[in-house]
Amino acid sequence: MVERLQSFASTPFGSGIVGGLVVALLCALALATGLIGDDGATTVSQPVLAQPASDGGGLSVGQIYAKDAPGVVFVRARQAAQESSPFDLIPRRGGTATGSGFVTDVDGHILTNAHVVEGAESIEVSLKGDPNETEDAELVGIDPSSDVALLDVDVDAGDLKPLELGDSSRVQVGDPVVAIGNPFGLDRTVTSGIVSALQREIRAPNNFTIDDVIQTDAPINPGNSGGPLIDAQGRVIGINSQIETAGGGGSVGVGFAVPINTVREVSRQLASDGEVRRAFLGITGATITEEVARALDLPAERGVLVQEAFEGGPAARAGIQGGNAQVASGDVSLLLGGDIVTAVDGKRVESMEQIVDIVDGKRPGDRVALTVLRDGDRREIGVELGQRPEQITDREQ
Repeated sequence: MVERLQSFASTPFGSGIVGGLVVALLCALALATGLIGDDGATTVSQPVLAQPASDGGGLSVGQIYAKDAPGVVFVRARQAAQESSPFDLIPRRGGTATGSGFVTDVDGHILTNAHVVEGAESIEVSLKGDPNETEDAELVGIDPSSDVALLDVDVDAGDLKPLELGDSSRVQVGDPVVAIGNPFGLDRTVTSGIVSALQREIRAPNNFTIDDVIQTDAPINPGNSGGPLIDAQGRVIGINSQIETAGGGGSVGVGFAVPINTVREVSRQLASDGEVRRAFLGITGATITEEVARALDLPAERGVLVQEAFEGGPAARAGIQGGNAQVASGDVSLLLGGDIVTAVDGKRVESMEQIVDIVDGKRPGDRVALTVLRDGDRREIGVELGQRPEQITDREQ
């Protein structure tokens, strides 16, 4: 049953069709077909000048590069053993992974991706753009759920060029952006583009979902992992983390960056505690629409139909019940007969995504009150949230 508990948090809620009606199985996992890794061939940059952003006049690509490139670092992580990974576009050579990072303060803190340094026996960073001139770095903390890692180097403050952090909540589609990193080991390469889309979801190294991700067409390639995505004022708005490869090994103009507002909170917790503790409810659920409610004769036109309350999980211990009657359509199956969640802490919920957002805003040990419908009766069930597992399987992907 541990495997079933682990598989909760993947919540790969695809789209289910029942009797021609759509039941949205809200995803807590989004499949990213390629992850930025290391080593490879050459890159192609776009010499496009940044246009003014929504909150004022912008800098040119050259001005942004001159301002921020000194704060971008080369990261080399030496692994205990050479292992293949679905998150490497290109196999690691000699047990070494390379990527990018950037300085955040004069105390020596550096942000990068978790998948660049996870499992490393030693980590080195180059602060001067020369991969052959490195400093030893200490891993302060790592959060695979957001693909963020915090490093620390012990050097003089004068050798550090911190980058200014922006506000990713103010980013708009169409805003110009610049990426600086070390694609294929080519130090401090700059590319430019725009914000292509917002609120994307990508899969983290431990199979959880990273929400509110920024999509960009600025070319980013293997080795850009952990580098900054920068706005037209030279402020970091995200960490470049993954790319869509369309089956190849390089950029096709679809890249993804973890928003800096997420990174800021994660790095604060990593600096303080060395880890990030996230709440865990322990259910999967399907969103109910009015059409589905009528077709299936459900007692609620809106809400979330619990598919499974995993044995040993917080919800199951509190008495939440999952479905027991399976309805299949195509490649998707839906369980009927479980509790219908209509509210959390008195707030009406109409999708599984809303429940996920509420739980993400809690901490392990917090209590939530679920209002549920069962056998036509309304009841309120209190649940003490647990701690999210460190790793989950992705059996439904």
